[in-house]
Amino acid sequence: MKALLIGEYRQGKLLDTTYELLAFADRLGAESALLLVGNQSQLPKYDGRLYLADAAKYGEYNPDLHKKLVLQAVERENPDCIVFVHSSYGWDLAPRVAAALKVGQVSEIVALNEGAFEVNVCNAKLRRTVTPARGLAPSGACPLLVLTIQAGAFTLAGEPQGTPQVEPLELSQADSGIEFVGYEAAEQKGVDLTRAEVIVSAGRGVGKKDNVPVIAALASALGGELGASRPVVDAGWIDHSHQVGTTGQTVSPKLYVACGISGAIQHLAGMKKADFIVAINKDKDAPIGEIADVLVVADVMQFVPAFTAKCAR
Repeated sequence: MKALLIGEYRQGKLLDTTYELLAFADRLGAESALLLVGNQSQLPKYDGRLYLADAAKYGEYNPDLHKKLVLQAVERENPDCIVFVHSSYGWDLAPRVAAALKVGQVSEIVALNEGAFEVNVCNAKLRRTVTPARGLAPSGACPLLVLTIQAGAFTLAGEPQGTPQVEPLELSQADSGIEFVGYEAAEQKGVDLTRAEVIVSAGRGVGKKDNVPVIAALASALGGELGASRPVVDAGWIDHSHQVGTTGQTVSPKLYVACGISGAIQHLAGMKKADFIVAINKDKDAPIGEIADVLVVADVMQFVPAFTAKCAR
């Protein structure tokens, strides 16, 4: 099986999610080639073929031109799957490529399970399993597919290594009615968690909206900010400006305290770069325990008030 991986640059820098694509290919057991529209000064540590197109010429994003570049790489590689990160770049470009090739697409893959893809449904409360029509076999018998993977779902076992074999990628015609102008930061509303050194987040495990002030009190006692998981925000218990995760804010505090948060992939991707993680959950097998430095197995609403009292002394 062969995978064509589509990495991303932003503001002249290679995004770390490129290595998540490599991790996915490894899990898939696929030979890989990588396509990047970027620059020669920022190359990934990768021991394989790298198709490199110049972002100065084609823009860091231009759907017309980038689609043509992907299709050109597909023609050269004849892959079994084309893989994007499920980012704003992937959301827009992947379906354009799938439509041009007249092939199927599987979006937001979070795991591989015995030759099938697991994807989230119902706001990540459930998962469903998707299997290609002719299977997903190393023999390459499966149909060509376009895939997007959830950021944070796949990580390399060790540090990335290698030097790519760069092959320049050029279009004979680079005309487009679209011009890449640049990036505009979204207006910051509410709390800016990206600057917080301590964040205490409430998850669905706190039970109800009336219990959120208990978590906020711990945040205050620690001199931090109140965060939240997506289910809590979706339920209307806390404003969206407090949400941590791929659909909220990506944070890297010195201390992150997760209260009643099981550890959905989208949430973990938003907070796993914290220096020290404390998780409080009555389920000792909750996924967040795999990345926590300390896992407190206890009822959140019993432990947090006692912990807050100790911190306040």
